[in-house]
Amino acid sequence: MSFLDHIRRCNAHDYSGYIPFRIGAERFGWLRPEIWDVLAGLGPDFEVSEGEARIAPRLESFEDRSQALAGAAAAVVEAGLARKLRSENFPVTNAWGPPPVAALNRGAVPAFGAVAYGVHLNGWRRMDDGEIALWVGVRSTEKAVAPGKLDNMVAGGQPIGLTLMENLIKEAAEEASLPAGLASQARPVGCISYDMEAPEGLKRDVLFCYDLEVPADFTPVNADGETASFHLMPASEAARIVAETDDFKFNVNLVIIHFLMRHGLIDPDDEPDYAAIAGGLHDGKALRGG
Repeated sequence: MSFLDHIRRCNAHDYSGYIPFRIGAERFGWLRPEIWDVLAGLGPDFEVSEGEARIAPRLESFEDRSQALAGAAAAVVEAGLARKLRSENFPVTNAWGPPPVAALNRGAVPAFGAVAYGVHLNGWRRMDDGEIALWVGVRSTEKAVAPGKLDNMVAGGQPIGLTLMENLIKEAAEEASLPAGLASQARPVGCISYDMEAPEGLKRDVLFCYDLEVPADFTPVNADGETASFHLMPASEAARIVAETDDFKFNVNLVIIHFLMRHGLIDPDDEPDYAAIAGGLHDGKALRGG
């Protein structure tokens, strides 16, 4: 295991087994043949032809497209091709900033190969000896994804209708009981992207990363049941765990690597893959609008 291994894992995919999913002339996702078959049976809201599928051109409004996708998401779950519907919708877009063309239930986003956005917060402090330490969460064993794995102090998907900071403050309260006034001091420090083939489809994710130096008297406490415990871990130990094991959730490895590089805790004179690692943190086509 190595830093680069984690990046390669998050960018392992083969687009040859997928067909484009379009809204208008633009491609917004990638579908496996079995999803293509589900859409073909949904009637006039979708047009399925050899080599691609699309929302019917007559559905021109955000509301109409979102309603069609809601029905499709339910059908995909019913067919056993996605785990379950979730309680929030994600924006359907190819770039961060422009208005989304539709909303899609979070549970169906990988099945449609659509871009998903998220926020990750590195909660850190400097110890008395000068070493940087990170607050690391242990995911609940009841989580559907990566149960029991190590995690960032705060992380969450980006639902439609919230700014990134609004979502970060919400997730920080739910996951770590972080007061809004403190959470709002988090600094945006960049983003990570990857395209990863998973059992549920393509995960084309863009993660917006934030750093927050937390006070010495703050201890995160989970409020939503998704984190079993928190531990203050020396950054050097977090680096060792990432470099040698698979103990962190798959994409959190990338966020930790990003943190370590920015804080000078991975040295290009000592890490022969440094340039490949730096470039690999931004390998996802989603970040480039592809």
